[in-house]
Amino acid sequence: MALDLYVKQIGEGPAVMLLHGLFGAGGNLGGLARALRAKFTVFSVDLPSHGRSECLKNPSLSAMAESIQQWMDTAGIAQTHLVGHSLGGKIAMQLALQYPQRVESLVVADIAPVKYSAHHDAVFAALGEIGAAHCTRREQAADLMAQHLKGDALIQFLLMSLRHDAEGILRWRFDLQGLRRSYSSMLAAPSVEQPYSGPVLFIKGGTSDYILEAHWPVIQRLFPEASIKVMSGCSHWLHAEKPQLFNGIVERFLVPLKPRMLPHAK
Repeated sequence: MALDLYVKQIGEGPAVMLLHGLFGAGGNLGGLARALRAKFTVFSVDLPSHGRSECLKNPSLSAMAESIQQWMDTAGIAQTHLVGHSLGGKIAMQLALQYPQRVESLVVADIAPVKYSAHHDAVFAALGEIGAAHCTRREQAADLMAQHLKGDALIQFLLMSLRHDAEGILRWRFDLQGLRRSYSSMLAAPSVEQPYSGPVLFIKGGTSDYILEAHWPVIQRLFPEASIKVMSGCSHWLHAEKPQLFNGIVERFLVPLKPRMLPHAK
């Protein structure tokens, strides 16, 4: 049975699916969705265990990719362009490697197909404290998170996933415990070794260390048609720091691409 995913659709044209990062929601890439809507049908996905989508019992890159592929079946989408940031980029890569005929092209924002070391301890501590503090105002939540986290951009990103419950208490719109339990699977490299031969663009934040020169051999092996753009002066949050530039890079990559033909059903 397919997982119930919350997906917002706008625009008209070839399908593009936008996949957000860890602790986010589909609206995080809303600026890109609006930039593409004149030429594409844009599907902004709340990833499994995030936003208004159903939770997975054991979240993993493969399980999330399978859930999106199943949603495509339900929605009647044979092929799509994929754009993913951070965790969304990893899931997009997994989907392209696992179901290559379903992916028209791939844009990966500031993440590589490699295993990363754990680096969200402070984030999990901040998220847990907010959950226990029963905050009613975002200012309260921001002040508490600032005790654990450096950088206003990260705090503002996380605040976007807080919603008031019926009693007026701010609650996270993601499965904090499930994501904490399965965190190591989020850090893993994609589990499929068969290369994806379609067009791929990696976009790197110039000051970010998520994509390194040492990662390029792995990228080339798994995505032999990959190219890379570097957004100078941007961190991991490149789509929020220079949205016009980011949106333009994605659109210029997608627009010239012609649909690949699916093999005939046997």
